[in-house]
Amino acid sequence: MFQRFIRAIKSLFGGVVSSMEIPKLILEQNIRELNDQIPQMNENIATVKANLIMLKNETSRGNLRVQDLTRKIKSAIQVNRDDIAEGYALQLEKAKADLISTKNQLEFAEKAYEKALKIKEVFMREKDRKIEEAKEALRASERSEWQAKIADTLEQFEVGGIDQTHDEMINRLNEESAKNEARMEVALESLDTQTMEIEANAEKLRAHELVEQFKLEMNPESVEIKKRLLSGTVDKNK
Repeated sequence: MFQRFIRAIKSLFGGVVSSMEIPKLILEQNIRELNDQIPQMNENIATVKANLIMLKNETSRGNLRVQDLTRKIKSAIQVNRDDIAEGYALQLEKAKADLISTKNQLEFAEKAYEKALKIKEVFMREKDRKIEEAKEALRASERSEWQAKIADTLEQFEVGGIDQTHDEMINRLNEESAKNEARMEVALESLDTQTMEIEANAEKLRAHELVEQFKLEMNPESVEIKKRLLSGTVDKNK
């Protein structure tokens, strides 16, 4: 029963935490944290390398001390000063033990430094991979947000009434135009077009007669000839 209660609590709070999480912000924070780890890693590697350098220097000093004590022992023996040689011998024994210990530490430090470099190399590859994945996910999120906005715009365009009234207004205008054209056809059919044509031709004849009259008035000689022609006193072949 208690385990079931614990699982219920975890599922409850897990759901609350999950609902509060914003993937975009968390990925951006992860990128910052991954980049922030590099200086700390470099500092740790620098500490390991500093210890390696220190042990190398200490090993060099230990070798020099062993060599120096060995020469002193030999010199003391040569001058029959075994008592001095014995003192140096004890120091040499301790120096050799210290040198062995330092060399062991140096070997461990070299391995630790190599391992630290490999860890950094692996970390950098993994960091770059994760950051690239996060950036691609963020870019995909931005594209998705843009597409969502476009989708919302299209949905609002259809639902907002524009799409619904557009076709209706076009149909109404087309219907009105068709009605006007029909009225025009009916009006034309109802007129006596033949009478209108006769009247139009009569107008043209009347206009022609008026023009001819103006011509005669402007040329009196042609008027006299016309009169003679009418009376038969003028030779028509002239």
